[in-house]
Amino acid sequence: MASEVTPTVSLKEAEELALSLSEALSSGDGQEAAKLCQRLSQLSVPVSVSINSQAYPQDSIRLWVGVEDAQSDNCIPVNVEVSCDMTIAQLKAKISHDYGFSPSLQRWVIGKRLARDQETLHSHGVRQNGDKAFLFIISAHAAHLTRQQHKLDLEQQRIEGIVESMQSMQLLPRGLGGGGGEETAPPTLPKPPTKPAVPPKPQLGWTCAMCTFVNKPTRPGCEMCGGERPEDYEVPDIYQPDQQEILRIQQEQLATLQYEQAQQEERQRNYLNLLATEDQHLIYNTTETECPICFSTLQPKEGIVLRECLHTFCRECLIGTIVNSNDAEVSCPDRCESKLLDREIKALLTEEEHQRFLELCLSIAESRSEHSFHCQTPNCRGWCIYEDEVNEFLCELCNETNCILCRAIHNGMNCKDYQDDLRIRAANDEAAQQTKQMLESMLQNGEAMKCPRCDIIVQKKDGCDWICCLMCKTEICWVTKQARWGPNGSGDTSGGCKCRVNNQPCHPNCQNCH
Repeated sequence: MASEVTPTVSLKEAEELALSLSEALSSGDGQEAAKLCQRLSQLSVPVSVSINSQAYPQDSIRLWVGVEDAQSDNCIPVNVEVSCDMTIAQLKAKISHDYGFSPSLQRWVIGKRLARDQETLHSHGVRQNGDKAFLFIISAHAAHLTRQQHKLDLEQQRIEGIVESMQSMQLLPRGLGGGGGEETAPPTLPKPPTKPAVPPKPQLGWTCAMCTFVNKPTRPGCEMCGGERPEDYEVPDIYQPDQQEILRIQQEQLATLQYEQAQQEERQRNYLNLLATEDQHLIYNTTETECPICFSTLQPKEGIVLRECLHTFCRECLIGTIVNSNDAEVSCPDRCESKLLDREIKALLTEEEHQRFLELCLSIAESRSEHSFHCQTPNCRGWCIYEDEVNEFLCELCNETNCILCRAIHNGMNCKDYQDDLRIRAANDEAAQQTKQMLESMLQNGEAMKCPRCDIIVQKKDGCDWICCLMCKTEICWVTKQARWGPNGSGDTSGGCKCRVNNQPCHPNCQNCH
C-alpha cells in the first residue's frame, strides 16, 4: 500500500507517519495501523489511501489446503484458487460458497498462526502456487450455530454476492483510482431492512459422535452420516417435534407396522407349511442341491430332507445307511447328532427290509439289556426283561413257561426235581450234558451257588446280597454263601452270616443282606 499527505505544518513528521502506516498496512498489523491513524488525525493531516499495483500480485494462485475436523485421522488435501490480496474473511466466504461450510465453523492456520478475518493471505506469506494453509472445521454445536443463524448467514452471502455482481457490471459507481492515484470510496448502499433479532431457541438434540452434527431429539440415527444415537440419550419432555419430524415419525411407524405385518404373514405361512408337512412321512427338497454322500445333483422332489437336522440326501444313500446300520437308532449320514425318525425309516424301506430292521433292533436291545432272558424253546425269538422278584417267564410266542433261575423249561417239575433229573440224563443226553455243564460253569464263576439246606442251585439276579431258596425257603447271604440266620430262623443272630452284628459287615464285599 502507498500513502500520500497534503502539506501542513509538520510535513516531515506526517511523511514519516504515512510511511509507517503504509508498512503497517502492508504487513497486516491492524493495531499498529490504528495507532498511526490516530496520531495522524491529531496532526490534522488529510490522508488519501490508494492501492499500489505493485503491492500484490494480480494473478490468482493455487493454495494447498489441508482440511481436518475433530473426527479425522488424516487431513484431506484440497487445492483452492485464491489471490494474494484476499482477506481471510473472503477466503471463508469462498469455502462456504464452494463446499458449504459456514464461515463460523472455519478456523484457518497459516504459517503456524491462527489467521484473523481482516488479515490478508499476503500478510501471512502466501505469494505463489503450492503455498500451504490448514483449515480446521469445528462442530456446529461447538460454534453455537443454529439452523436459523445458518439460514441468515446464507441470505447475507447471497446479498453480498448480488452487490459484487452489480459492481463488476458497473451498475454501481466505483472509485476511478489507478495504480498510484487516488481512489474515492464508493457510495454506501442502503442495507436491506432486517428483521429484529429473535433470540435463538434453546438447542435441543443429540450430537453425532462421528460427524458432530446436532440431530433432532427424536431421530434414531444421524441425519448426515447415519451414525447411531447415544444409548444414554433421552428425549427431553419439553421437545415439540416440527411438522417435518412428525411426518418422518409417522412414516417410520408405518414402515414398522408394515414390517411386523409381513413378519406375521410369514410366520402364518410357515405354520401352515409345517402342518402340511406333518402329515407327510417324507419331506422332499424344493430347490436343486447335491447329495453329500454320492455327490449326485438332486433336482426338486428328488432328495429327502431329514426332519431333525434338515440335511438332504438322495433316497438310495439313505436306504443304504439304514440297511447297513449296526445300531437300533440310525444317525444322520452327515455326522450330526440327529437321528432318523421311525416314520422316515418305514417310508424308505420295503416291507421285507423294514421287518429285518425291526428284528435287528430287537436283537440289539436284547443284547444290551442288563436283565434280559431269551426263551429256551429252540428257534423261538421271544425274550423279556425281568425284575428281581420274578422267577418265571411265560413266552407269548411259543406259550412255554421258562424258569429264569434254572434257565430252562421244566414243566411239571420243580427246580430240585429238574436238576436231579438233569444229572441222571446228562450221561446219555447231549443237550442235558450241555445244560449241566452250563450250571457247573456258573457255580465255578460265582454266578450261582448251592442252597446250604436243600443243595439246589440258586442265582442272584439283582439287588442286595439277600436271596431266598425256592424249594426250602431258606434265606441265604450271597457273599458268604451261608444261611442268613441261625437255627431259630429269622432274627436269630447266634448263627448264620451274622451281618451287622455289632455294626460289622459279614464280608468285605457285603452289600447288606436284609
